[in-house]
Amino acid sequence: MVASRPKAGQWDRASAYLGQVGRNLQSGGADCVLICTNTMHMIANEVSAHFDIPLIHIVDVTGRALNAAGMKRPLLLATRYTMEEGFYRDRLEAAHGMSAMVPDAADRQAVHDIIFDELCCGIVRDASREAYVGTIDKAKAAGCDSVILGCTEIGLLIGPADTDLPVFDSTKLYAAAAVDFACAEDQDRLREPA
Repeated sequence: MVASRPKAGQWDRASAYLGQVGRNLQSGGADCVLICTNTMHMIANEVSAHFDIPLIHIVDVTGRALNAAGMKRPLLLATRYTMEEGFYRDRLEAAHGMSAMVPDAADRQAVHDIIFDELCCGIVRDASREAYVGTIDKAKAAGCDSVILGCTEIGLLIGPADTDLPVFDSTKLYAAAAVDFACAEDQDRLREPA
């Protein structure tokens, strides 16, 4: 499925839909819910209100990894919605004590456009990689200590080999957190008396 840009005013509809999906997963026996996109975590609270099982939050997973590595001033690269709406940065600050940076307006637009116009379409361009690296270099000069790949597609374009800053790929961290949750749940079940 090709990703599309969220339409203005459709967040309520999206949260109701995802909430119903989460409720269906719970009814089917799921132990937790994941929202496998950073941007849709903007409505995570509304979505999780529809069911009783835990929703593993990608910002918390990323924040814990950043804290474990001693990072305090990460650069957040993501869709414009994720960089500008504040839900990601506010949660990182409130729950994890860090102050995330975002690129300037022109670089935010470039990062966003590369995600939707290229990466979501399976297009990976060297010029786009260079643009992202340039954005990271500007943030490093302004004091960032790490980079959050805060969109599931960005890892297709850049990674740890593209900068000397620590890189935290939210997609990989989220997948690992889901596996950890499932393994912990399995271990709990194995310990239960028969």
